[in-house]
Amino acid sequence: MSRKIKAEEETGAIDLTPMLDVVFIMLIFFIVTASFIKEPGIQVNRPDATTAALKKNANILIAINDQNEIWINKNEVDIRQVKTQIQLLLAENPKGAVVIQADKDSNIKTLTEVTQKAREAGVGDVSVSAENR
Repeated sequence: MSRKIKAEEETGAIDLTPMLDVVFIMLIFFIVTASFIKEPGIQVNRPDATTAALKKNANILIAINDQNEIWINKNEVDIRQVKTQIQLLLAENPKGAVVIQADKDSNIKTLTEVTQKAREAGVGDVSVSAENR
């Protein structure tokens, strides 16, 4: 009689192994395909603009703070290194676009120098970030 009870318990059990496999595969899929928010490394107060348009596919973010310091990938970069840093990032994604987040109190000279370095690095799509009013 005890053998009958044990046999019934074993046949009624659900095998969870295939379900766990599917869950782990879905987890890996979502981790790999997730789009992460990129940040240049510092917060800037962007100027307001009435003609601001949403820019998708911005792969290279460059920030210029109010002391005219340039930040790329959470690292402060000298103006002489900007072109090299952009070329390194373009090697990872050749169709990458550059978005410059300049603080509203930053110098326009620094902004134009960074834009010039991005053009020299071979970037065809350079934009300046602004707050939409």
